Amino acid sequence: MAKTVYDINQMPEEERTRLLTRLIPDVLFERFGVDRKTFLNSRWKRCVKFVTPHRMPFFQIEFWRDPDDRDPVMFLDVSTTSFSQMEISFIVVNDPDSERFNVDVDEEGRETYFGTVRRNIKEELRAMEAGLAPGQVRRGLRLMKHLVKIWDDFFGFLGHKYYFLEPLGYYSAIIYEIHGFNYITGKERMKYIDREFRPGGILYSRLDDSSPFRRKGMEKTVRGRAWAIHDGIMDDPWVSPKMYKTVGVHAGVLTFPDYQF
Repeated sequence: MAKTVYDINQMPEEERTRLLTRLIPDVLFERFGVDRKTFLNSRWKRCVKFVTPHRMPFFQIEFWRDPDDRDPVMFLDVSTTSFSQMEISFIVVNDPDSERFNVDVDEEGRETYFGTVRRNIKEELRAMEAGLAPGQVRRGLRLMKHLVKIWDDFFGFLGHKYYFLEPLGYYSAIIYEIHGFNYITGKERMKYIDREFRPGGILYSRLDDSSPFRRKGMEKTVRGRAWAIHDGIMDDPWVSPKMYKTVGVHAGVLTFPDYQF
């Protein structure tokens, strides 16, 4: 039985494809009319792509409604760490029928790298007003519950008791908490953020309407806090915490106990 990504990438193609297909939610095949065996849509276009380079510690899965679309419905990157641990390196799920917000590029078309290098304020404002979180180019499909169940089943099947990830932002970290993840590092920082966004806290006092991303009242919601953090309301830049999930176990951790989205 494969234990690492290296092992998976060296499996015979048919066996490897069968294994990795387990990581694609059934609902995606059903909703977008993609055949689970051939991966073809109604236009006879292949909509699933596996990237499995030999001797490399990662694999990627792309699921498309149609390969001519601008964005995939799902992109998943899984890697093996130096300690042979399985890690969700990147996951994004998009509703291809929803409006797109070009927060991934600035007004000159340059990559923003999730707003860490440069920003497109105009598009970020539109995205925020539409209810998206920082970094989202489209609305999601609300599949996290399904994805975590699939991940638990997949990594458990491979014989792992735990798997790991690093959320790119505050919003993602809270989502992972809600779905059973715990912290290796960063938990105290998350508790600090919750404390300081409450009345009397430093971050609460900085919600002074000085920018659209720092409006009074934003402390009450996960998205509001996330946008304020993205806007630099904290003294230090966001550093992704390290999180893990025990297969089949909900950790019961919640650093924003009375959260609203």
